[in-house]
Amino acid sequence: MGVIMKTAITKTALAAAFTAAMGVVSNGALAALFNPFSVTEASVPGALANPALLGNTVGKITGDYTEMATFSPISATTGTFAVSLLWNAGQYVAVNGSTVLASQLGNFSPNQYGMYALFEGSGGFVTSGGSTTFTFSPVGSLSLYIDPLSDTAFIAPATGSGAWTTGLSADDYLIAYGVPQSGTGTLTPGLSTCIGGGINCGSFGTTTSFALTTTGGPTPTANGAGYFVSPDPFYNFSFQSGQFDNFNPAAGGTQTVVGSLDAAFGAAIPEPGSVALLSIGLLSLAMTRTRRGK
Repeated sequence: MGVIMKTAITKTALAAAFTAAMGVVSNGALAALFNPFSVTEASVPGALANPALLGNTVGKITGDYTEMATFSPISATTGTFAVSLLWNAGQYVAVNGSTVLASQLGNFSPNQYGMYALFEGSGGFVTSGGSTTFTFSPVGSLSLYIDPLSDTAFIAPATGSGAWTTGLSADDYLIAYGVPQSGTGTLTPGLSTCIGGGINCGSFGTTTSFALTTTGGPTPTANGAGYFVSPDPFYNFSFQSGQFDNFNPAAGGTQTVVGSLDAAFGAAIPEPGSVALLSIGLLSLAMTRTRRGK
């Protein structure tokens, strides 16, 4: 098991293919914008007021993840998986999906703070034609935390069925939680972006329920409802999308998988057609997008 210290992360924005999860316009094209929301950074102990994240200007949160994934092959082409994931948030991005918004999240100012999520999920996989498709089951958990001092240390579990543990986390507090609803991913080692360096080898999209906390922090506003302030009530689903580096599910056992993951929000689970467009768009991105180093 390794210890991973939280670091500031800068990320490129995932292109607008993910907006399929937010809905599809009447002509079948992808919707132009992410669902807007507002953040009150001053609710975090030590952080300052930040008008840049108010007025429903925010569209998504970008970040990077590390996960422990345990694969259990059933046959030469099928199997099951269990994953335990740590996500570190890096930036807020505007509703246009590309403009990075000024924030104190993960920067090096005296008022900076951290945000991380712990995710556990499971499902099955099928390999065909050089690609492996992963399908998530509607079980597991999502927990989103604020780390006011940005000093939390993380210890990875031994398998994908275990939970990440934390140290130096007495100041951290939970702001949201949920349960996986659905999700799919595709690993294609033959992609031009994957051959050689083994990065950008596939993509995924998942949906979880999303509920804000209203108590539990060190101050009356240090909670989810005090941080995600608009819309009110807040969106009840979180949509995660991203890419991953190369790994080998057919080999079985526990492997470490890393990549990028962006989060946006909505008030309903996307229609099946929207999810299909999302998967197609993410696969196209995996073939063309060069991942910025952490």
